Amino acid sequence: MTAPSSGEEAAGPDPSRLPPPDRAQPTVPDLRVVVVTYSPGAELDQFLDSLTEATHRPYEVVLADNGSTDGAPERAAERDRVRLVRTGGNVGYGSAANAGAAGSRAPWLLVANPDILFRPGSLDVLTAAAESWPRAAAWGPAILTPEGSLYPSARALPSLGPGIGHALAGWWWPSNPWTATYRREREDPAEGEAGWLSGSCLLLRRSAFEQVAGFDPSYFMYFEDVDLCDRLGQAGWQSVYVPRSVVVHSGGHATKRSPRPMLRAHHSSAYRYLSRRYSGPRYAPLRVVLAAGLFARYLLSLASRRTAEGAAPTRSADALHRANR
Repeated sequence: MTAPSSGEEAAGPDPSRLPPPDRAQPTVPDLRVVVVTYSPGAELDQFLDSLTEATHRPYEVVLADNGSTDGAPERAAERDRVRLVRTGGNVGYGSAANAGAAGSRAPWLLVANPDILFRPGSLDVLTAAAESWPRAAAWGPAILTPEGSLYPSARALPSLGPGIGHALAGWWWPSNPWTATYRREREDPAEGEAGWLSGSCLLLRRSAFEQVAGFDPSYFMYFEDVDLCDRLGQAGWQSVYVPRSVVVHSGGHATKRSPRPMLRAHHSSAYRYLSRRYSGPRYAPLRVVLAAGLFARYLLSLASRRTAEGAAPTRSADALHRANR
């Protein structure tokens, strides 16, 4: 290669022959984590800190905020990969989750409460299991309480016999046979299909979630996860419990903060779900009985916090440790 002669400027490349500039699209993350927030306090930072150890996959976090006043979501949104979406008010859990999931191109969605703590690697285990169940659309981890109990987060779909027995006896006799059947607490915690999974930490196949139009916004709180898994099942998808993935859930904050509205929402959502499952003229007398029974239970709940909290878990984490050996 010869240098240019004196007085001769080096000629640059011809702009007309340059390749077009690289306009590579931003990388689509494998996972969008949707967190529904309502003044979550310090627990949101703990959630996000534990999330960094839960997976090696690229992820993004969307905080679907229902009108927080404590500033926690705004502070959390200053972190990398975290974005705040305001829902415009307290629109309920399912509607907020839908808003947080909107526009995602990630193949997986994780909908979670901010009072979840992930065990290291727990999301990697959950997403690896998801990839091995091609006909499934929802996966739930094992959920532990802070006291070390195994929460019954994978249950059968509600039916009249076990459902009524659980509603009437669960709060004062947690080990009754109806509750044990409904919550599948007499089975070993093993990976497999379930009727429905707790929405407090739920991995979803985005395409299937969009196929059934997400959560039903008519459920303000409670039963939105039951309804979602039921509709996914009707569309031909499975819901799968993955107890090798473990998280810890404090739980109960919404009920403790606003006990009466939450109790009312719980019982009205239960009636909404059951009345739709047993619809039509044939079941009209049954719906009257269900409405009367749930209203009576609601009145009893106002006088008893034990009823408000529901049936306590009956198994310790030891059952999970034995199953995961």
